[in-house]
Amino acid sequence: MRQIKKILLNKRGSSFPLIVAVTLALALIFCGVSEYFRLMVIAQGVRDAVQSAVISTVNDNYDDVYHGVREGYSGAYQPTADDFEESLDYGDIYSRLDSLLGLSKNGNYHQKCNSDGELEFRIWSLSVDIENAPLASGDQASNRFEADCTIELEVPVSFGGKLLPSMRITVKTTAGFVPRF
Repeated sequence: MRQIKKILLNKRGSSFPLIVAVTLALALIFCGVSEYFRLMVIAQGVRDAVQSAVISTVNDNYDDVYHGVREGYSGAYQPTADDFEESLDYGDIYSRLDSLLGLSKNGNYHQKCNSDGELEFRIWSLSVDIENAPLASGDQASNRFEADCTIELEVPVSFGGKLLPSMRITVKTTAGFVPRF
């Protein structure tokens, strides 16, 4: 009986549960921070790919914007019999994104799955707004051919299982150019 009482009154090893709790808390914080960085890396990669696709679309309009008939102070216009008419090329941004990011089409979504077939992220609702520069404008501030693009991005959160909702954000990018001559 004395030995049991001696063992119970002994204070050695009393910090062991505290050390385990602190270690588990630090591991939980590290997992949360690493998941946050994973989400931000995916969002940054998608934003960069969308920006590259929009820049390619703007470049597709290059031949119309700098048409040889005009002096170069206007946007994407083609000469007609007695005037100029707008000539815009919206390109195929989805196909560029599919090739840049390795996406596959699934209904209204373009998505990327990992090797196990689990969803990494998906995009949808692409909107491209091309703002043509005015014809022969002397105002250099508004003499910019510009393409604005927005797209919805959803990335499943893999922290906490199914308890947390997926990250959903709207990715916005802009590309444009101004003649410099």
